[in-house]
Amino acid sequence: MTTTRQRATLLFLGLLLLGGVGLSKAVGQNPSPAPAQAGGAREWRFAVSGDSRNCGDIVMPAIARQVNANQSQFYWHLGDFRAIYDFDEDMQRRPQQAPLTIIRYLQTAWDDFIQNQVSRFSVPVFLGIGNHETIPPKTRAEYLAQFADWVNSSAIKEQRLLDNPRDHRIKAYFHWVQNGVDFISLDNATPDQFDNEQMAWAEGVLARDEKDPNIKAVVVGMHQALPDSIAAFHSMNDYPAALQSGRRLYARLLDVQNRGHKRVYVLASHSHFFMDGIFDTEYLRTHGGVLPGWIIGTAGAVRYGLPENAKNAKQAKTNVYGYLLATVNPAGEPEGTIRFEFHEIQEADVPAEVVQQMGAELVHQCFEKNSQAK
Repeated sequence: MTTTRQRATLLFLGLLLLGGVGLSKAVGQNPSPAPAQAGGAREWRFAVSGDSRNCGDIVMPAIARQVNANQSQFYWHLGDFRAIYDFDEDMQRRPQQAPLTIIRYLQTAWDDFIQNQVSRFSVPVFLGIGNHETIPPKTRAEYLAQFADWVNSSAIKEQRLLDNPRDHRIKAYFHWVQNGVDFISLDNATPDQFDNEQMAWAEGVLARDEKDPNIKAVVVGMHQALPDSIAAFHSMNDYPAALQSGRRLYARLLDVQNRGHKRVYVLASHSHFFMDGIFDTEYLRTHGGVLPGWIIGTAGAVRYGLPENAKNAKQAKTNVYGYLLATVNPAGEPEGTIRFEFHEIQEADVPAEVVQQMGAELVHQCFEKNSQAK
């Protein structure tokens, strides 16, 4: 007798044979894709950014309005939702609000993120974990409980069970396959990561991607940038275990690109600026090669100054808010090509209802004063 799991697997395989749809499409996660380009590959979009603490309740609604309008298939947040170690300005300084106590803040900070940021999106949202999600009294376990609807969404759960039908554990790292692209969301929120379990999992995913002709590109997202980048001063370089495992993963991604002939793209936030070309450093040029990489920590957090060697990047901007809009399979490009473009959010982009809720003075302060950059 055919079991429920076997029937689900047969249905999934049938969908693949009929239309080549990705996993998330099969489970009803995404809007209809754009028309097919020459060669059969469809052009489609997604959006990504991270670090929406401090002023995210003001910036993220503006990001969401644009993402909702530009036919993105999903939005991917790379972590740091609320400050936790201190009050977020957009919660503490709202007009006509009673004084915010520490206890009240800690009880409501993540609910506030869901209500005022995540709920603004009409497209699916994927959440990565940042270091501020593990600042005491917050823990990784509490994070998984609070955000279970996102870290165990249908796309993620179905993919996890396809990889291993016995794996029912919700984790802060996961992946999902969509239209020939494997999106891998990693957890480096604490100094011990990537630990052995996560590394074994990631290497298993990459090994399958390397051999799978249906996978055309791999997009890896995480909070802290992999080691040895232009932004190494605030990255996995900061901790010995993270440095070692980060270099190991980078080398494995080079294998996927060079030996598996997949297009590989690496995204991070953590540093509160925008940078394109973060891995073009002498160390990486002489230790295997340079992968395409971006930092996009510009969703509301206090802005940081650029590192001294930022001039070596393709682009580098601070004192800006914004997100990356990614176009997959742009017309005229080989299948699996992804073009990333930075979209800046201006004060005028903040929705009128947000200005009314937060007050024009606070909105202006977030754009003019929320900065540590010189």
